Amino acid sequence: MGDIECYCVSFALSNVVWHEVNGWSGLAQRTVGEQFIRAVDSISANIAEGFGRYGKKDKIKFYRIANGSLFEALDWNEKAKVRQLISLAQYSHVFQELQQLPKMINALVKYTNSHLTI
Repeated sequence: MGDIECYCVSFALSNVVWHEVNGWSGLAQRTVGEQFIRAVDSISANIAEGFGRYGKKDKIKFYRIANGSLFEALDWNEKAKVRQLISLAQYSHVFQELQQLPKMINALVKYTNSHLTI
């Protein structure tokens, strides 16, 4: 999986979010934090699951789910900023990483579409 850029970026980002949320209060962790972690973790997990699937349609289905989780993570990042759970610098870092992922995931879908026959 190390050679798939969108996996590497999303995996690293999931650890950034995990460490950030780990320092929040109990209420913030249970409400925003758990959802934020799940959404970001889901991006790399679905890319990995798609990569491990055999058929083109099955692979692409998981890549598209990863893309949906990405947009959910954008929402949780926004909520964390508005509720002052993260600094502007932390928000910006997560936002920038998430913003580059749709293009990477779409490139993976395009590659899968063009290189697999099944």
